[in-house]
Amino acid sequence: MRPDWDTYFMKIAYTVAERSTCDRAHVGCVLVREKRILTTGYNGSPVSQPHCDDVGHLMIDGHCVRTIHAEMNAIIQAALHGISTKGATCYVTHFPCLHCTKALINAGIVRLVYHIGYRIDENAVQFLQLANIEICQKDFTP
Repeated sequence: MRPDWDTYFMKIAYTVAERSTCDRAHVGCVLVREKRILTTGYNGSPVSQPHCDDVGHLMIDGHCVRTIHAEMNAIIQAALHGISTKGATCYVTHFPCLHCTKALINAGIVRLVYHIGYRIDENAVQFLQLANIEICQKDFTP
């Protein structure tokens, strides 16, 4: 059976997550506008930096800070390649952290589709609501 668009792009987000280099959470993100993929991102270390999978985690206050989150990497890829994200939908395997939420808002995202409600920050939810961003949790089996 042909998948609906949300299922299709969420499957792609999970495929992107397979490139993650921090085993604390394999997260994938796909930015889409008008049913076309703009960019993708996964959580991993900055270019030319060691990866958690190779050297271990760099933990501060219970968080691994060695990696850049998937949403940030997708936004950075858009910036590097001159691609506007205004009006896009963000498909992401895990609900974004507060920092990624703020970046998505400023990147012009209009819709957020996520699967796993991992550490949902109520401030992030409130910020998304104040920005009139549609939030959808996708019931999905990867």
